[in-house]
Amino acid sequence: MATINFTVDGRPARAERGKELLPIIRDMGIEVPTLCYMDHISPYGSCRLCLVEVRIRGRSKITTSCNYNINTDGTEVLTASERVRKLRRDVIELIWARNPEAKQVEELAKKLGVTQPRYPFEKDNGRCILCGVCVRVCDEIVGVHALTFSSRGSLRQLGTPFDEPSSTCIGCGACYFSCPTDAIEMKESKGVREIWGRKFEMEKCPSCGNYFAPKFQLDYLAGKFKTPREKISVCMTCRGK
Repeated sequence: MATINFTVDGRPARAERGKELLPIIRDMGIEVPTLCYMDHISPYGSCRLCLVEVRIRGRSKITTSCNYNINTDGTEVLTASERVRKLRRDVIELIWARNPEAKQVEELAKKLGVTQPRYPFEKDNGRCILCGVCVRVCDEIVGVHALTFSSRGSLRQLGTPFDEPSSTCIGCGACYFSCPTDAIEMKESKGVREIWGRKFEMEKCPSCGNYFAPKFQLDYLAGKFKTPREKISVCMTCRGK
């Protein structure tokens, strides 16, 4: 595959044609803010915070770096131009105003130089910023498709289909652990995990006695990967001893 030569903030860089820009920038040690990007899942570009300025043959445009593919030799990428910084501040103001309960958003806003949004705080939106990380993790990594978006525009929501307990959810908690704003609720008590309106009995490790995963999840994994159930009935800590 062809190699593209370009620059990032004046520093020379090389990458295979078609590679996504954000991981390249990060590998160079340059910090670019984002709330919706995670390694190993497809880029979505929903939060718009990873904006950069791209210049090709004298023409300049602003684009999200997570889903921008490098294809042209001589491309100039600017990650912190005044134009880029201003647009990031505008974006984080809007997110913060919509989700004032999301402390991670507030912290990032202040880090980007926004101490108070110019827009009134909205109520009752909770901490979900509709970034779609949980949906992509559930679809692309777990493979059970238990979460989805519904409605459009200002009415858009995230949850299980028809807002009913999902029959495909395995209680793994991947959505909970990957959420950038702690918007997903998961409770565990007396060997039972509760998430998305369902309760899952937890498996107790025979070695250490700790609950470590829902039995439903282990049954799913054993069936999917054709693995003997008893082989995965021990927690990872004890399995590594």
